[in-house]
Amino acid sequence: MAYLAPAEFVTKMIDAGESKLLMSTRDTLIRSYMAGAILALAAAFAVSITVNTGNPLIGALLFPVGFCMLYLLGFDLLTGVFTLAPLAVLDKRPGATWGGVMRNWSLVFCGNFAGALTVAVFMAIIFTNGFTGDPNAIGQKIGHIGEGRTVGYAALGAAGMLTLFVRAVMCNWMVSTGVVAAMMSTSVSGKVIAMWMPILVFFYMGFEHSIVNMYLFPSGLMMGGNFTIMDYLIWNEIPTVLGNLVGGLTFVGATLYSTHYKTAPKRAIA
Repeated sequence: MAYLAPAEFVTKMIDAGESKLLMSTRDTLIRSYMAGAILALAAAFAVSITVNTGNPLIGALLFPVGFCMLYLLGFDLLTGVFTLAPLAVLDKRPGATWGGVMRNWSLVFCGNFAGALTVAVFMAIIFTNGFTGDPNAIGQKIGHIGEGRTVGYAALGAAGMLTLFVRAVMCNWMVSTGVVAAMMSTSVSGKVIAMWMPILVFFYMGFEHSIVNMYLFPSGLMMGGNFTIMDYLIWNEIPTVLGNLVGGLTFVGATLYSTHYKTAPKRAIA
């Protein structure tokens, strides 16, 4: 289980950011669509486990299987490109521009949302037997999650928005750490173990992940959740995206880049 030193895997982070900026539109959309779909299925899996066992920890322990699968397959999440793509611009890689970063983020957002929405529709069909009956226990749980994490925040006003934003920052601090952790090892087992730990933390702690929410909230609306599309956008998705951006870029990308790649000069010995 080979381990790469920080200076080595931070270089890989910058290389990955450059690669994503130069990727074709077709490949970016396909990879982000599949990432959104796989992560959405993992979220449905984790909620199903929680409902069936009554133990949220078991669901959190097993949720990272989806994250590990999508990254081993080379697919892209918005939370990951928030962290990696800007590094290529900071390093002045050829062809890397802020316009390219915004293009990449926009395409990945659209692909992730389409993939997550596809799974939301598929799972809604399963939870309601083809929309012929009321949602089962898992569907009802998803509806309640949507209510609590939209109108629940709204009821608290500014304090609710602050809580939502901080949860989103903390989420991508952990998720982007998982993205980086995959680069620390050259073996599959090493990558999986390194990714599993921070993803477990984010999911069990109830932090806000923009792509997971692209599944949970549209699904919650289909399951009869007592909130609206505008509740979802204003009191979850948009602040979550912004918080995820701050968390990943600030606490993972910028810190690792500044201390392991653009290392400050060593202190002179008196």
